[in-house]
Amino acid sequence: MSRFRFFVVSLCAILTLMMEQKITITDTGDLPRAAEEFLSKIGNNRIIAFFAPMGAGKTTFTTAICERLGVEDAVCSPTFTIINEYRTRTGEPLYHFDFYRINRLEEAVDLGLDDYFYSGALCIIEWPENITGLLPEETLKVHITVNPDLSRTVVWED
Repeated sequence: MSRFRFFVVSLCAILTLMMEQKITITDTGDLPRAAEEFLSKIGNNRIIAFFAPMGAGKTTFTTAICERLGVEDAVCSPTFTIINEYRTRTGEPLYHFDFYRINRLEEAVDLGLDDYFYSGALCIIEWPENITGLLPEETLKVHITVNPDLSRTVVWED
């Protein structure tokens, strides 16, 4: 096999592995289905970073995910506390971060992020843009966009 053909075959294999995933959320009534679909598609990813503008639904989608996982506590954005810890129906911890108010990376480091990120627990991050340099390489980067009809599109590559 020529080197060029080997390169093309290898590149196609890599691109196949990096498939774009997309979920459309038509309205708030569609959130349970979208959360269930999202959870079924993320595989073993444990660090989820939601990139989205203010008001796009990061906390709302996180709430739907928590409900699907059996979290019984009220889910709210940890804007001021920076981190909330919940327990799923199986007793596993789920960490919900909001880095909107983080101004310096040192502030996030002081929280002991590595302990959370490498705990094996599901970590959901809002405003990851503010700590990009601290995100582990394996972080699943998810983008939420608001469409003209006010539906949401959730997109990531796996």
